Amino acid sequence: MPTYHHGNLRSTLLAAAERSLRQHGAGQLSLRELAREAGVSHAAPRRHFADRQALLDALAEAGFARLHTELRAALTDAGTDFGARLHAVAAAYLRFATEDAALLELMFTGKHREGAEHLVAAAAGPFGLLHDLIIEGQAQGMLEPGPPDRAGTVLFATLQGIATLVNGNLVAAELLDGITRTAVDQFLRGARPR
Repeated sequence: MPTYHHGNLRSTLLAAAERSLRQHGAGQLSLRELAREAGVSHAAPRRHFADRQALLDALAEAGFARLHTELRAALTDAGTDFGARLHAVAAAYLRFATEDAALLELMFTGKHREGAEHLVAAAAGPFGLLHDLIIEGQAQGMLEPGPPDRAGTVLFATLQGIATLVNGNLVAAELLDGITRTAVDQFLRGARPR
């Protein structure tokens, strides 16, 4: 295969890696195969990714950035009503978690690895939005006062549980919107100040 200069090789490799991740999972990702798909020499990807783990980390980092962008857009579009904002963020998170399940798994497992501080920093964006949303609900009297991490963990566990059920084919994907609405409504009722 002829070797040639590729103008945006890093982006091309990341896009191909994300497609491969969706189809085959992280275990099948290969720098050599991605190079073949991009039409470059098998050594060319190493200019951008020192090894396979560096590629996986770059994918996870891009995933956190995209999740942050999608959650922020959902918040902006929802307006100022806290309930609407919470529903919008939950729906956006679950859309991401069910459409990109393999990427989400890579993002979460990657950030707990030793030496992955850059992934922890990347995760701070989207999870900071959720944290701030909980604080917003507390300030408006919509959520019980107290440590925001407590309510945030309950909300996140609920959303992650729903994603796991959908991704494991235990709940049909077409039921996701209704389940999300029900879960957020129940969260709001349960977390309301007494």
